[in-house]
Amino acid sequence: MLRIISLNLNGIRSAWSKGLPQWLAAQEADVVCLQELKAQEKDLSPDMFAPESGRGPFHGHFHYAEKKGYSGVGIWSRQAPDRVTVGIGHPGFDAEGRYLRADFGQLSVIPVYVPSGSSSPERQEAKFQFLDEFLPVLATLKAEGREVVLCGDWNIAHQEIDLKNWKSNQKNSGFLPEERAWLTRVLDEQGWMDVYRHLHPDTTGEAYTWWSNRGQAWAKNVGWRIDYQIATPGLGAKALQTSIYKEQRFSDHAPLTVDYDWEG
Repeated sequence: MLRIISLNLNGIRSAWSKGLPQWLAAQEADVVCLQELKAQEKDLSPDMFAPESGRGPFHGHFHYAEKKGYSGVGIWSRQAPDRVTVGIGHPGFDAEGRYLRADFGQLSVIPVYVPSGSSSPERQEAKFQFLDEFLPVLATLKAEGREVVLCGDWNIAHQEIDLKNWKSNQKNSGFLPEERAWLTRVLDEQGWMDVYRHLHPDTTGEAYTWWSNRGQAWAKNVGWRIDYQIATPGLGAKALQTSIYKEQRFSDHAPLTVDYDWEG
């Protein structure tokens, strides 16, 4: 079995102080994909590079944003990757630390952090540009013939069942028609699989992975499902079970875990 966890940390140092290492050691994960490190290499302690997996220390690899306290992705894996690739080949977005690929035999695991467009019209335009740049990257990945899973914060709720207040968010970043149509192209045209939806096609409130810090969004479960594991169909079909952990809060996102019938 292969257990993969995806988690937007909203700052690795903040999540660390909220009990993340103790929780992580109990999960018996094989691979953990991280988004929003909000840190550079010098900011990480030795145990953040190689935390305890419960079965020995993880191997850590990271793609830091050049801007301090911003973005960044990483991967912890029990097995050392055969190869690590940093970035999508776009200098502007690669400077923001949004993509890291780790190859393990015939499997590739990729933490990805799609930009948010909620802070300004300029950032929304940057998000649209990233989606335009990212779509051919996904097509090329799919064409390699490997099994691939992209884990992370995609900052898009795909369907009405993926957020609590869909009617009032139709003109807001994260649920814009153009963003939703882009994700439909990824799934329907390119043939990627939304693993959680494959296993739970109709689940609503229990599927949310992110809650705004405004108001009482967490208390009232006014959430969004914007964290995904998007897989090639061969790997996605081997998904056995998935869960969203909400008993502890390490950030404004919840960890998304998927178990795959995969031995590699």
